[in-house]
Amino acid sequence: MWTNTRVSELLGIRYPIIQGPLGGGYSTTALTAAVSNAGGLGSFGAVTLTAEEILQTVREIAARTDRPFAMNLWVPIAGQDDRRVSPEDLERSARHLRPYFAELGIPPPLPARITQSFPEQVQALLEARPPVFSFVMGIPDAAILREARQRGIRTIGAATTVEEAEALAAAGVDVITASGSDAGGHRGSFLRPVDSSQVGTMSLIPQLASAVRTPVIAAGGIADGRGIAAALALGAEGVQLGTAFLATPESGAPAVHRELLGTPRSRVTRLTRAFSGRHARGIENELMLELEKHPEDLLSFPAQNMLTTPLRRAAAGAGKRSMLALWAGQSAGLARQVPAAQLVETLVRETSEVLHRLGSLV
Repeated sequence: MWTNTRVSELLGIRYPIIQGPLGGGYSTTALTAAVSNAGGLGSFGAVTLTAEEILQTVREIAARTDRPFAMNLWVPIAGQDDRRVSPEDLERSARHLRPYFAELGIPPPLPARITQSFPEQVQALLEARPPVFSFVMGIPDAAILREARQRGIRTIGAATTVEEAEALAAAGVDVITASGSDAGGHRGSFLRPVDSSQVGTMSLIPQLASAVRTPVIAAGGIADGRGIAAALALGAEGVQLGTAFLATPESGAPAVHRELLGTPRSRVTRLTRAFSGRHARGIENELMLELEKHPEDLLSFPAQNMLTTPLRRAAAGAGKRSMLALWAGQSAGLARQVPAAQLVETLVRETSEVLHRLGSLV
C-alpha cells in the first residue's frame, strides 16, 4: 500500500501527507489537529511566536489530538541577526507605504525589535516536546538536534537544492522536505541565493532521492492525488501540501485570501521580496506590484517584514485583498474549499485511484 512508507513509519502517521506549516498567523491549532486526527501530520508555523506562546500552542494542540503533529521554526540566516532598523532606512522604505497606512488609518511602525529570539523559541519547543520539529532556512546547531533526539522528537529539515539535502542528511535529520520552486510562501534556500536555487519540485525530488538515504517529502505545486502519485513515482515517500490546506475553513488566512484560492486569478503567482524582505511566492496584487517598482528601497528581512506586518494585519481586518500577502503555490488554481479532514480523505482516495489506474496500464 502506498501509504506505508518510511515517512509514515518514522512520524507515526497513517498517511504520509503533511500539512505545510503556515506562517504569519495563518496556522491554527484547529487546522493542525484536524489534519493529524484525519491521519496526516498537522503542522503549526511558529516563527512569530514567543517562547511562552510556543509552550501554550503545543498544549492546545495536544488537547485537541492524541496523534503526532509538528511545530515549525525558521533557522536564523547568518548576517541577518540584527533585529533593529535605523529610522533612516525605515523612512526610505515607508514612504512608498504611507498612502496605504493612511487609507487604513494606522501609523507606520517605529524602530523596534522585529523578530523573536530563535534560541528562546527552540528552547521552549524542546521543553514542550512536540512529536515533530520541522524547520526551514537552515540547519539548527548540532546540540539542538541532539537534544531533540534525546527527547524523542523527530526532525524534518527543508532543502531547495541537492547540496542542502546532503547537508541536512549529514546533520542527521530524520526526514528531508524537497521544497521545489513551485511552492507558495517563503523560499528556504540557505546555502546559495534564492535566485540560483530555483529547482522545480518534479526535478528536485528524484535528485534528492538519489543523493541521500534519508526519506524525502515532496513539497511545492502538489494539490491533488495526481500530484501525490507523481511525487511517489519520482522517489518521494511523503508529500507536503501548503496552499491546499490554506484554503480550508480551519486555516487562519483571511476570508478574502481563502476565497481567492481555486479561482482563475490564483493561477498567477510570482516570487517577491516586497512583503518580508525575503523571497516568497504569492498571488499578484496592488501592494506587491507597487513596492516592486522600487526594489532599491525594499529592506532586507526582518526589517521589511516589520514594516509591512501591521499594514497587512489591518488590511486583513478590513478585508482589503489588495494589501495582503496572498501566499500561494503554482497549483493554487486547484485548491478546494473543503474542511481539512475531508481534504485528507479526498487526497488519499484520489491517490489510490490514480495509482490503481496506472497499475492497470502496466
